Amino acid sequence: MIKGLALLSFCFLTGMWCGALLGSWLGIDANVGGVGFAMIFFLLLKEASVRKGLWNGEFAFGIEFWNKLYIPIVIAMAASLNVKSAVSSGLLAILAGLLPVLLAFWVFKVLIKKLGTS
Repeated sequence: MIKGLALLSFCFLTGMWCGALLGSWLGIDANVGGVGFAMIFFLLLKEASVRKGLWNGEFAFGIEFWNKLYIPIVIAMAASLNVKSAVSSGLLAILAGLLPVLLAFWVFKVLIKKLGTS
């Protein structure tokens, strides 16, 4: 299990570094997509370990264990930070988050109606 935690830590730190680097390249004083980078790195390293035959026993258990915990926890943490940032940034940030959600609800409503009648 400790190898899974080590892999998770490596992916998290590398993802946070990439997100900070992307933010600085864009001229934003924030981490842009660090959690997403970390999840992508984690999934890619998992697949690479399967291809190389390292996916066995304790290593596999550790990665699966942390994979099941990591994604929901980190997404919840990132979502709460995004909400705090949006609320403190003003009305435009709130609308930029709210409008796509409402549009998605409307699209699903239209799709359900069309699929239900055909």
